[in-house]
Amino acid sequence: MRSADRGSRGRLSRTPPRWATVAALAYAGLCSSFMFTLVVPLQAELPRLLDASREDTSWVVTITLLVAAIATPISGRLGDLFGKKRVVLVLLALLIVGSVIAAVAGTIVGVIVGRALQGAVTGVIPLGIAIMRDVLPPSRLGTAVALMSATMGVGGAVGMPLAAYLALNADWHALFWLAAGLGALGAPLIAWCVPGDVLRSTGRLDVLGALGLAAGLSGVLLFVSRGGQWGWASPLALSTITGGVVVLLLWGWYQLRARDPLLDLRVAARPAVLFTNVAAIGMGFALFSSNVAFPQLLELPVASGSGFGLDMMEAALVVMPAGIVMMILSPLSGWLERTVGPRPLFTAGTAAIVLAYVFVLLWSSEVWHVLVANLCIGVGIGFSFAAMPMIIMRSVPAHETGASNGLNALFRSIGTSSASAVMGGVLASMTVEFGGQAIPSRAAFDVCFWLAIAAGAAALVLSLLIPRSGGERRPALPG
Repeated sequence: MRSADRGSRGRLSRTPPRWATVAALAYAGLCSSFMFTLVVPLQAELPRLLDASREDTSWVVTITLLVAAIATPISGRLGDLFGKKRVVLVLLALLIVGSVIAAVAGTIVGVIVGRALQGAVTGVIPLGIAIMRDVLPPSRLGTAVALMSATMGVGGAVGMPLAAYLALNADWHALFWLAAGLGALGAPLIAWCVPGDVLRSTGRLDVLGALGLAAGLSGVLLFVSRGGQWGWASPLALSTITGGVVVLLLWGWYQLRARDPLLDLRVAARPAVLFTNVAAIGMGFALFSSNVAFPQLLELPVASGSGFGLDMMEAALVVMPAGIVMMILSPLSGWLERTVGPRPLFTAGTAAIVLAYVFVLLWSSEVWHVLVANLCIGVGIGFSFAAMPMIIMRSVPAHETGASNGLNALFRSIGTSSASAVMGGVLASMTVEFGGQAIPSRAAFDVCFWLAIAAGAAALVLSLLIPRSGGERRPALPG
């Protein structure tokens, strides 16, 4: 009888192969990042498709960035408390539900609600990285984290041609049915291939802290993403940013005194964590700057003097290789992380970003110039996004991995949201007349590249300030 019990326990405790766990988590990460570029090919047509103003349809993009930024650190804390695998499954369920709502919606309200639910799935990437820390040995952790981090760029870059193809050849609702199908495939993969949680935090969810963070971030991010349309000095914009900052200050005061805070700000204030998170804003800005500027540069008419006259599909294919580079570099990133440490890897990534934008600023008269610059951006993002979570995990307690990686993802989201607003504002304000329409001038793209260089340079300086002890100490792993 005892022998049978031991055999039964052995069967119940058997864990999936590690490669299957990494593959399932990476697939979920790809689904998550794809949501950011899902509607990019449709942006110009959304007012006509949804019978709404351009200002209203811009919420189809803005709401996803906003919810992603808010949900990511909160889902990280939920994962630490209640199980990371369980929360990943909940986020994929929200992706499926949101996609179905947007697919069947005939009005802009339904699409915005669906896109909001899709934004919540962004939390699967930091949660996936935290799961990898829990279940993988140190020898495999760096490469797996590099792969998971790369999905942040790969899903968008590779998914854009697919989204463009569907936008050109099928009804627009097909994009959302595709997203629902991707989520429906990801949920069973996570359920079967990811083992149960081995590390959880004690305590309770700080509901007041979660609400305060959501309210404060909403104010700041609404100002960043919508201030250009409202007018940066308008009463609405100023009240939004002021209210957001005040709420965040009160939230920080409360978090330092709460018994079970949503985020341990004392840990977040450690130099290695703090400098990495602030640098993440610059890296998010640099990544999304290329997503905003390059497609428009490639698609604008040649006769206007601003672009190369490619169609939507051709432009997406020029942008796509950057994502493939990120994926291919994952093993190299993991090896470099183990060999030289994450801090030098982060510095190399930020330097590559700066060089990429300097290159395209000096040479952008041919399509292949944009391709080369974008490939270099892929190298920089691949290295830096692989390094950041490793620096974080080597600097925080194991039971706070999910929340800490979620906070890092939040700072990246602030960077991407800022890039979307700033680049969009620059391209909309510096225009030339062509065919009776105002289109971005060539000088507008130069300004965008200068801004991206500044963001990358700031991240480069911050990477040099990260203490070696924070970036080189081995993570505490179970077993």
